[in-house]
Formats: sequence, C-alpha cells, structure tokens
Amino acid sequence: MSTEYYPPAGFYFGVSLGRDRIDNQFQSVSGLSVELEMEEYAEGGENRFKHKLPIRTKYPNLVLKRGLVLDSELVRWCKDAFENFQFELKEITISLYDKSQQPIYTWKMSGCSPVKWTVDDLNSMEGKLLIETIEISYQYYTTNSENNANRN
Repeated sequence: MSTEYYPPAGFYFGVSLGRDRIDNQFQSVSGLSVELEMEEYAEGGENRFKHKLPIRTKYPNLVLKRGLVLDSELVRWCKDAFENFQFELKEITISLYDKSQQPIYTWKMSGCSPVKWTVDDLNSMEGKLLIETIEISYQYYTTNSENNANRN
C-alpha cells in the first residue's frame, strides 16, 4: 500500500455564505493567510538583540473574483451593506475538493462583512468577461483538514 502524499490541486474549490453554497464559479480566492503581530522589548544590559513578543494575529481581507453575477445571495448581502448600510456579520466557508467532489480542506471565516465591491472597466476594444471583485473583512478563520486528504 502506497503512503505517498500528493499535494491537492488548487483549482477545485467552492464558497459558502452561511449555510448556503454560493457557487464554484469563482475565478480566484485570496486572503487565506494569517500573520502574528510582534512587539519588540529591549532588555536592560542586553544590546545584541531585542525580545520579540507575540501580540495578536492579523488577517488580510478575503478577495473573491468571478464573472459578474446579477443576482445571488452574495450580491444581495453586499447590496444591503453598500446601498442600505445594513450590516449582518456572516460566516464564509472556502472548501477545497478532491477529484470525487469531497472536501479535503476548509477555511471557515467568522465575522465577515463586505468592504469593497468592484467591477472591471468596460472596454469595447476587448472581448473578455466582465469580472467582479468582492472584498470581505473577517475577524479570524479556522481550518479543518478532512480525513480523506491523502486519497489519490
């Protein structure tokens, strides 16, 4: 029995807003990172270095890109924030799938709120799809690696 591990492909993923699956049609998802904010502390008599102490974690905004969608749960949630100034913090889940459409890794963002919504420039000289970019702030995320992550 082979125990070789092959890293998963990064192109088969889905996005869920709360309990509702948004779609698998996103071109890209970015902002899946975390950074420790550090504070430097100088110790008296020690001139070779400063101590670095962890303060808190920082998360960048989540950025979702896809072809323009005229109506969806995500679009309505963004419109409520931008047009009506009504904010409802939601949970967003990004799932990475294997070839059998089973989730092998998930990122669950908590305390999500839309902060920016842009559409590519309109240009009659280009024949490309119109891409919308939705930027979402979140408080933190947790990850979960499914048991089937080593399947081929």
